[in-house]
Amino acid sequence: MSPKKSAHATATPSKKRSYDSSRRQRQAEQTRGEVLVAAMELFNARGWAETTLADVAEAAGVAVETIYKGFKSKKQLVRDAMEAAVVGDAEPLAFVERDPFRRLGEGTRAERLQVGMDILADLHERSAGLWRALGDAAAGDDALEAWMRDGEQNRKLDTVRSLERIFERPITGPMIDIVWTLYGPESYWKLVHVAGLSRAEYQAMLTEATLRLLGESLDEPKPRGRR
Repeated sequence: MSPKKSAHATATPSKKRSYDSSRRQRQAEQTRGEVLVAAMELFNARGWAETTLADVAEAAGVAVETIYKGFKSKKQLVRDAMEAAVVGDAEPLAFVERDPFRRLGEGTRAERLQVGMDILADLHERSAGLWRALGDAAAGDDALEAWMRDGEQNRKLDTVRSLERIFERPITGPMIDIVWTLYGPESYWKLVHVAGLSRAEYQAMLTEATLRLLGESLDEPKPRGRR
């Protein structure tokens, strides 16, 4: 065999390995996404104790060993599922980088506030039960409890950013904590699952509460300098 052929022969497997590696990575990402979707749905519907890794594996169409390999434990899975549920998918994009946040700044004030209410209702419909499951998982787990507290602070920050985008002004003062609490998963659970409010009633209540607490209205603000 000539040196030229030898060089060619060694180059071919290298390209094949690169292709196979890329394909395996895409497959792994797809599998991870399918597992997270299954976990989101099951934890949200059944809670922590009634959802097993075998249940998630069956729903995702994978082996239990695949879940252990990708997530290490049931607690890590419910944590990652919550992160995905907050934004609706497994893509590594923060809320402020996503289309719904952009739409909070478009249209009339009434339209922007309606977008905000839709975001809240969608978020809690897919995650309020999961949030309760996460709370059960975190009982006695200092690291998971700390992670949940950090998540709540991030939610508070996103709440302020969203309201500032809707109302086009800085949002400050003690009412922030009230609105943040009202927008939370526990409030949603009590209003919808305990009190029995419909999605429309929940959104209408939050809209009215937001306007009253922040001293706002749905009227468009007058341009500066006009009396």
